[in-house]
Amino acid sequence: MRIGYSFWGFLGPGITDTPDGGRSHRRPLIDGLRAAGHDIVFLQPNRDLHEARLDLTGHYRWDTGLPDIDALFLEWRWPIPGRNTTGCGRPGHTCDLHRQADLLAHYTHHLGTPTILWDKDRQLPATDPLRQARNVTICEPALYPAPGAVPLLFPVADEAIDTADPASLAARHRRRPLVYVGNQYDRDDAFDTFFAPAAAQLPHLIAGKWSDTRRWPGLRFIGRVRFPQVAAIYADALATVLLLPARYAAAGQMTQRIFEAVLAGCVPLLPSHIRGAAALAPSRLRVANATEVRHRIGWLIEVAGTGEHAGLIAECLRHLEPFRLSTQLDVLDRLLHHPAGVRP
Repeated sequence: MRIGYSFWGFLGPGITDTPDGGRSHRRPLIDGLRAAGHDIVFLQPNRDLHEARLDLTGHYRWDTGLPDIDALFLEWRWPIPGRNTTGCGRPGHTCDLHRQADLLAHYTHHLGTPTILWDKDRQLPATDPLRQARNVTICEPALYPAPGAVPLLFPVADEAIDTADPASLAARHRRRPLVYVGNQYDRDDAFDTFFAPAAAQLPHLIAGKWSDTRRWPGLRFIGRVRFPQVAAIYADALATVLLLPARYAAAGQMTQRIFEAVLAGCVPLLPSHIRGAAALAPSRLRVANATEVRHRIGWLIEVAGTGEHAGLIAECLRHLEPFRLSTQLDVLDRLLHHPAGVRP
């Protein structure tokens, strides 16, 4: 099928000052779709070329018109005041939302094109008419998505899981006991409960956009880092804590941070209140508060580099099974080829 794919982000490393978690999983998904025989055309502007000066036009195709397609795939965009809600051409304006509206009007509403809407940030209102449209399927990267939605998790390449060597990862020297990579957005409560008190007692590092850090004056925030540096931070750390906004935790929606950390051998500690926690992390790594985080890291320091450490990393790798690219491609294959359109 020819799939029109709309995303506001990058396929390559992109630029530092941008919130685009999709860089860790977007390209594997697209390459997987292409390997399955689909023709992909990108329908938003080529930010890799225009902003990051990375020319991928020899490998991929962009079209900012309205080309013929068989299905529309949207990484859902939502109103962000002062950014994509302003007039075109205004300082700081991004046209992702306007472009998405044009795509929906032309393909979904006018032509009735089968449409997959991937609500990656759980921003689509429960009352939005798109949830009732017969040619639209809503997907969420959650174990327990909203009623009527289909789980489509953030994918990690099968080969990355299969070739990871727990013994080699455990043997690495790691300078920091604790790190966090990610932005502040709606995570203050989780940060206070699980991370900040433990970090105050340990060498640590926090990378990402944290606009207001006044309530944590003793912690080490380094701001946003270039995307390739994320793997390096995890590779130098013993553990991280997987912090989620409440709306993610309630749906069992885990971000890409879980496989970014595990594939680098950084052990992920998981707040136990997250729905579906047992499917995401070994029981020994599920924590109820910062005190348990501190105790788990003390234990990890003791076993670092041993067979027990390697076995724990192997357990974490097994818990990445739900995120396998092949599994997500199977989901999309069923949705794209359903005879009634994309609605299951």
